[in-house]
Amino acid sequence: MPHPTLSTDAWILGRRPATDRFQPLTVFSADRGRLSLFHRLSRKADIPHLDLFDEVSLSAESSNQGQSWFIRDVRLLRRFAEIGRDYDRLLHASAFATLVARNDVAAESRAPVYRLLGDAFAAFASGAPPAIVRLKATYRLARDEGYPVAQHWFPTLPSELRGAADRLLHTPLAAVDPSETERAERLLARLKEYLQGHTDLSVD
Repeated sequence: MPHPTLSTDAWILGRRPATDRFQPLTVFSADRGRLSLFHRLSRKADIPHLDLFDEVSLSAESSNQGQSWFIRDVRLLRRFAEIGRDYDRLLHASAFATLVARNDVAAESRAPVYRLLGDAFAAFASGAPPAIVRLKATYRLARDEGYPVAQHWFPTLPSELRGAADRLLHTPLAAVDPSETERAERLLARLKEYLQGHTDLSVD
């Protein structure tokens, strides 16, 4: 019986400790959602090293009917190396990637979430305040997954944060004032509390 195969584009959201031969990866695909893959380690120059936040085009094969997949061929599409050069960027980008990786995404929402990951990683890499990027991305994820964050979460905010939330969430990132970072961090903490208590999302 031939082994199942797949071909897809994906974002790399997680890397677990490597074995002697394979690097375990968690990726997100627009057509298949979250996948666990194994990438064979090699010193050959034509086999790319894969990193967090990379967008790749890959083909994979499974020897156990899709329970685990082994990458046969992979091509790097985009890399946001700038994220790893700043601790705060890396911290917030990793946290957002983990949020997506920990939660199942319905088939009809996978393509929008895939686009959101690309927008978020590009924004983190751009040098925009990472707490603000993560706040906007997390809010957008919850909203697009159908949770009533505008109707239910927003009214629970204290008045001194409500205006900041309106500015930060509805102002284009390029026009956001970096001095709002402290308010963004407070809003992000409150949004995480809301998602933990009122949604099915698994939030760390």
